Amino acid sequence: MTSSVKPSTGPTREEFSDRLLKGSVRKSYEPVVDIDWDAPLDPDKFFLPPKIVSLYGTSIWQEMSREQRIELSRQELVNTLSAGIWFENILNQALLRTMMHQDPTAKETHYALTELGDETRHMVMFGKAIERVGAKPVRPRLYQRMIINTLPLMFRGSALWVAALIGEEIFDSLQRQMMDDPELQPMVQRLMRIHVTEEARHIQFARDGARKRVAEMPRFNRFFVANINGLGGLFFRFLFSNPVPYRRTGLDAKAARRLARTSPHRHEVQVAGFAPLAAFLTEVGLMGPIARRLWKRTRFL
Repeated sequence: MTSSVKPSTGPTREEFSDRLLKGSVRKSYEPVVDIDWDAPLDPDKFFLPPKIVSLYGTSIWQEMSREQRIELSRQELVNTLSAGIWFENILNQALLRTMMHQDPTAKETHYALTELGDETRHMVMFGKAIERVGAKPVRPRLYQRMIINTLPLMFRGSALWVAALIGEEIFDSLQRQMMDDPELQPMVQRLMRIHVTEEARHIQFARDGARKRVAEMPRFNRFFVANINGLGGLFFRFLFSNPVPYRRTGLDAKAARRLARTSPHRHEVQVAGFAPLAAFLTEVGLMGPIARRLWKRTRFL
């Protein structure tokens, strides 16, 4: 963290943003019409691939019937989509606050507005998917909503782009691994394909923003951002072992969460999902010793 970071020699932020804008024109979706919401669900297919379900490979999983396993996959999908809605809400608020201080004619501003539009459509898509599978969203408690409403005030500069990457890239990596699984519901496959296509541009935008800013950051700011991101591991550990899906499936929530958090298979899944982001943060000098310890403690490294 004491070494200098070389400035980017690639395209400028404006050139990069212009390229992403053109990509958005060529390939964007309207989930309300691009997903067949009336198509019947297959009662024998999963809502998340079995190997991605948190209890896969544990003793509880071995005791569950196929119907129970499918139900747990349904509840865990709903949990993930619900978290996606709340995160997109945070990101959109942070982007809007940032744009208040930017040139409204700049390509970077225009792409940020394009991304904001994508994210609002994703929120609708996630909400419709939760409704379609016949479940209730997992809503944050009051104190969690209070925290959520304060986060956009903190996400500025490199902190915004790193937070965006933590919220987007782990999900993106996992979705790429599972969206072609033959046991997955066709509606969920389509949702993931749309999300992966548009999130690819969002991730590029955030990576470019972080890479360009880190070279100009004061040493203390860089140290802070490089270590505070380890809190993402605590968030994802809670999300991926949230007791709500276990209770809704009729399981002992405490026992299920304990097994999920200590499962060797789950550890492998989390490491694989975090690997691309871990490599990027290390490359740009934003994987500090405290963050690395937290990501390891929460079994993402």
